[in-house]
Amino acid sequence: MSTPPKSHGRLSIKASSIPRDLMGRAALRGAWRAQVITLFPEVFPGVLGASLTGKALDEGLWDLEPIDLRSFGEGKHRKVDDTPAGGGAGLVLRPDIMGQAIHFARKDSVLPLVYLSPRGRPFDQAMAGRWAAGPGVALIAGRFEGLDQRVIDHFGIEEVSLGDFVMTGGEIAAQAMIDAVVRLLPGVLGNAASVEDESHSAGLLEHPQYTRPAEWEGLGIPDVLTSGDHGAVERWRREEAERLTRERRPDLWQRHLGGGQESP
Repeated sequence: MSTPPKSHGRLSIKASSIPRDLMGRAALRGAWRAQVITLFPEVFPGVLGASLTGKALDEGLWDLEPIDLRSFGEGKHRKVDDTPAGGGAGLVLRPDIMGQAIHFARKDSVLPLVYLSPRGRPFDQAMAGRWAAGPGVALIAGRFEGLDQRVIDHFGIEEVSLGDFVMTGGEIAAQAMIDAVVRLLPGVLGNAASVEDESHSAGLLEHPQYTRPAEWEGLGIPDVLTSGDHGAVERWRREEAERLTRERRPDLWQRHLGGGQESP
C-alpha cells in the first residue's frame, strides 16, 4: 500500500474511522481541491508536483487528495472488479466498491463527480474555467472495461473525455485536466494576461511566438514584432490566430464565426 501524500499549507484535521492506510490526510481550508479515486495513488502528484503547479501545491493554493480504490476492495487481495454481466472480455469496476470510495471522498465535502471516460464529453478550456471557478472536482480514474453504469446513474456522475482515443487508465487524463484547471487559479501563474492570450481562451488558437536572437538558422523575426507599433503588433497577432485556426481547426473556426464557444 502506498504512503499517503503529505499535506501542504493550511490544515484542518478531523477524527475518522477510515482504514488506517487512508488516515493522516489533512484537508486545506479554502483551497481549490482535486480528489482522484484511483488504483494507483502513488503516481500522484506526478507532473503536478513540478513547475508552477507544484509550487502552488506547496503554497496551499490548491489541494490534491488521491484516494486508493484498492483500500475498499474485498477479501485478502482487495478485489475491486468482476466479469461483465452478459459475458465478454475484461473486467468491470464493481459498484459496491466504487460506492464506498465515493462516500469516503464526500466525508467532509461534496465536490462535482467526474468519471474519466472515452465516451464522455470532450474536455476543453471552457470546462477548465468552470471547474476553476468552483470549489474543486472529484475525478474517477477508470480502469479495465470501465465502471458499472449503476454508479454513474446513482450519483449523477458526469463523464468527460480527454480526447478521441483510449488509454489504459484515467490517471494521465486526470493529471492533464487538473493541470489545465490549476493554472487558471488566482496566484498560480502570476500574470493574468498570459492566460488571456493563450490558445482556446478566446476561441482561437494562439498566434506564433518569437524571441531572441533576432536571426537563427537564417530565419528572422517578423518585422512587425520589432517595429514598436503596438497596434500593428496586436493586429498581426489577431490575424495570425485567425489564420492558424482556419487552417488547423475548422471546427473551432466555425464555432468562432457562429458567435463563440459551445453552450455547456
